[in-house]
Amino acid sequence: MNKKIPTMSRISLLFVCLGNICRSPTAHVVFESMVNAKGLADRIHVDSAGTGDWHLGKAPDTRSSATALERGYDMSNLKSRLVTSDDFLNFDYIIAMDSKNLADMHAMSPPNFEGIIRLMLDYSQSDRYLDVREVPDPYYGGEDGFPFVVDLIEDASKGLLDSIIAELD
Repeated sequence: MNKKIPTMSRISLLFVCLGNICRSPTAHVVFESMVNAKGLADRIHVDSAGTGDWHLGKAPDTRSSATALERGYDMSNLKSRLVTSDDFLNFDYIIAMDSKNLADMHAMSPPNFEGIIRLMLDYSQSDRYLDVREVPDPYYGGEDGFPFVVDLIEDASKGLLDSIIAELD
């Protein structure tokens, strides 16, 4: 179900993947960079979390960090954390990287959650990615998976930010 949040002065987003070491921290820094470039850091809050506890408190995967840094995004201050029930109180948008994460977020969501839970690539704008519905997990794949993840996230982040800017007062 896609709910529309009321127009507000501050919006918060949580990006979610499995371990919070590849995809969601990439989305976190890419989106936050776009928010900062638009001068909206005081109006849009960004965070990331995972559904699995294997990497709690760890820095993002070194391959994700290196790929992001090559594109100008710095993940050095991020640490993995789990999605918590408080996240449904604190975030207006919960953006999942794949359908499993999306299902997990819907399952965890309390009945009174009034925010939006959607897939990241629902916001994709490029015709290049019409056949891609999920941000693939590059963790066990080859090195070329990491730049592809950044490509997908950069594209979807532009669409997501456009959507959110329309929500701001």
